[in-house]
Amino acid sequence: MPAGSGEKTEKPTAKKRSDQRKEGNVASSKDVIVVASLFVCFYCLQALFPGIYKSIREMMIFLISLVGEIDVLSLGTVQQLGMKSMELLAECIFPIGIISMAVGIVATGVQTRFLFTMKPVGFKAKNLSPLNGIKKMFSAKNLVELLKAALKMIILAVVLYQILKSEIVIIAQMMDLSPAAGFTYVLNEIMGMVLKIGLVFAVIAGFDYFYQKWSYEKKIMMTKEEVKEEYKQTEGNPQIKGKIRSLQQSMARSRMMQAVPDADVIIRNPTHFAVALKYEINHDNAPILIAKGQDLVALKIVEIGEQNHVTVIENKPLARGIYASTPLNSEIPAEYYGVVAEILVKVFRMNKKLV
Repeated sequence: MPAGSGEKTEKPTAKKRSDQRKEGNVASSKDVIVVASLFVCFYCLQALFPGIYKSIREMMIFLISLVGEIDVLSLGTVQQLGMKSMELLAECIFPIGIISMAVGIVATGVQTRFLFTMKPVGFKAKNLSPLNGIKKMFSAKNLVELLKAALKMIILAVVLYQILKSEIVIIAQMMDLSPAAGFTYVLNEIMGMVLKIGLVFAVIAGFDYFYQKWSYEKKIMMTKEEVKEEYKQTEGNPQIKGKIRSLQQSMARSRMMQAVPDADVIIRNPTHFAVALKYEINHDNAPILIAKGQDLVALKIVEIGEQNHVTVIENKPLARGIYASTPLNSEIPAEYYGVVAEILVKVFRMNKKLV
């Protein structure tokens, strides 16, 4: 297959990137979010542990005392237990949940530049197709995700085995410790495990992030035909632009030709170039070029000038020089003042404009 006939060989344009972003298609790694949440939540758990331990201890004391006091389980007692359970949940779980949600939002936002769109969750008929579902199940992306999950499980099992193997004797001796000391030891061990596992997963997340970026860039690459079509849509069809430009030039030429009868003199060379000059003694600082043309346009300027009794003078270097150096409706350069002044004096005397 020749390059450009369907093969994605071109880097995505700025418009393609913008369109993909509007659709919610951006590169992001779920592993980065998981690792960030893991570290932050467990360190917050360590910081909040004294308060959590105190709440659980008070709850246990309350339950034990309640069991010793009541003979029959009433509705009021159930409601009281429910309220206490909700308080415990709010004190122990709710802060960690809020922190985890905030970390997930920030980690996602940093990767996607805080993109918010509802497009990805919108209804799409193609998602109902069983064939598309089967294709997604056996896609290369899902295969990579499966391999990553298997790798993480293996790494997790190896790290846990190494940690527990070295701590098995100390764990057996924990029966001689007080509950508070035992909880503290377990929490410290868990934090050590989280740190070791988290560092390994952070490396995996780093590789996954760059893989997702590479995969995304490869996915949004364009064919040569797509680039050409986008250029036509954004810049306009070259043929249409050419027609518009031609029409604009034609309209400008028509306006220029309408100004030729007002010229004081036309200088030609003799068929290739023609320039029409106008000079109002009491108004202009220098003669103004009101029309100019080459070849057929030059002949048309001369023809209109002669029809309107405008003086036509042949001066090859002057006609060529003014044509090349002077924009339309601008004063002629100072280097031509002398020659043009002589010509205008003669013309004005001929037309009795100068006494």
